[in-house]
Amino acid sequence: MDWSPPPIYIPHSINNVNGSEYVFTLVMRGVVLDRTELLLKEITEVNGVSGYEREVRRIMARELEGNVDEIKYDKIGSIMGIKKGTSSSPRVMVVGHMDEIGFMVKEITKEGYIKFLPLGGWWGHVALGQRMRIITSEGPVIGVIGSTPPHLLPQKEKEKVLEIKDMFIDVGVQEKFDVKKRLHIKPGDPIIPDSQFTIMGNKKMYMSKAFDNRMACAVVIDVMRRLKRSKHPNTVLGCASVQEEVGLRGAQTLAHLAAPDVCIICDTNIGQDIPPDCFKKEEKLGSGPSILLYDAMMIPNLVLRDLAIQTAESKKIPFHLSYVERGATDGGRIHVSRAGVPSVVRV
Repeated sequence: MDWSPPPIYIPHSINNVNGSEYVFTLVMRGVVLDRTELLLKEITEVNGVSGYEREVRRIMARELEGNVDEIKYDKIGSIMGIKKGTSSSPRVMVVGHMDEIGFMVKEITKEGYIKFLPLGGWWGHVALGQRMRIITSEGPVIGVIGSTPPHLLPQKEKEKVLEIKDMFIDVGVQEKFDVKKRLHIKPGDPIIPDSQFTIMGNKKMYMSKAFDNRMACAVVIDVMRRLKRSKHPNTVLGCASVQEEVGLRGAQTLAHLAAPDVCIICDTNIGQDIPPDCFKKEEKLGSGPSILLYDAMMIPNLVLRDLAIQTAESKKIPFHLSYVERGATDGGRIHVSRAGVPSVVRV
């Protein structure tokens, strides 16, 4: 059995201009997490379903502070860091979305079971049996998604994909235990998977909730860090949007605020290195980023797409081409904002 101890925080002392302070090194599975891994751990583990991105936005603001010249917000919660270069134009927007898929409390049955509605796309098979965290005004409450046991279902019902409406969350329901009063759960409370960032047995691989699309938020942060001391002949807008998973809503308002000349959308792709074809597909881990040729709401600007391909080839950066026939990114709204914004998706 492959067992490893939980993460260990090792304290040590450093000196800075204010004297001595304690900092911590995080060790997980025998690996000392580097700066990027620490950021990925923090930013994926916080709560941030669509419409409830506040905790993620706080991290974005903290990490952008000091690396950009100005931070702005739109009126529904998206954030933009402005890094001025030697020229005010072109305005180059780099964006990822902060929200993750999850659920919202819809109702609480008289017995205390939680009925819920999806925020973003969920397949019933994936949701059933997952540990969930309901974020209440008094703190998180742990539960598990359940349904009628298969032992009690007719054969035809067993063969169907269970729908979300037929599921419930059990938070420890028992007769005469008042869930509303004791656990402070109420309709409208957000629900997220109870999942922690984990370094897997192959230490190049990470597992966590919310990689779609906190990975891109981390990319935006890293881009702005790298540009802090670099000269660039443009203005770079490091952005993170809200409510992408429920209709690309933040992208529309953020594009209005940013007024970009071009846009690079960072998002996740569908890994196809799974059975039965496994590693025969181009879309596999370790093959570099995807340059998207098509998705359901955007065909990328051809000049910008070809520039990305030529740059990757000249710099010998591994990449592959991909397409998404069902699904879209923030580019779907950004590229048709104002008079149009040449855009490309890197995933």
